[in-house]
Amino acid sequence: MFWLIVLALFLFLLCAVLLAAEIFIPSFGLIAICSMACLAGGLTIFFKLNHAAGWSSVAIAVIMIPTVLIGAYKILPKTSFGKDVLLDGPKKQKGEGISDIDELSGMLGRKGITTTVLRPVGMCDFAGKRLECVAECGYLDKDKTVEVIKIEGTQLTVRENS
Repeated sequence: MFWLIVLALFLFLLCAVLLAAEIFIPSFGLIAICSMACLAGGLTIFFKLNHAAGWSSVAIAVIMIPTVLIGAYKILPKTSFGKDVLLDGPKKQKGEGISDIDELSGMLGRKGITTTVLRPVGMCDFAGKRLECVAECGYLDKDKTVEVIKIEGTQLTVRENS
């Protein structure tokens, strides 16, 4: 009888490990099916011992499954193993993207160069700072000299400087 309890607890532990593995290993649900089979086996053993042990194991399973899933999604990516397995998020480089409105207010009248084609939106370089800009009218080719003519919120409107 002692070995049955040990076996049931081992099946519960194996269920938790397989659930965590299912998140990181693409198995098309096969690992999840094995995990649920371990859970069913552990529950069956506990219910065969007595109903109080069976219902207690159901309560443990109800607590264990969300805890394991939360742990896998929240805690594991912060471990060294998780950092090796998971990809890093995108990193924004300094000077790219939308700047603060205070910073943009001084851009009126500044000259820069288009680093991408503006159709009508694209990127422009103003003294080493890449900013998203909107062409005043239509299409501007790459490497054209432009001037900021209007600022609305975080949107810079530029005109080709001829």
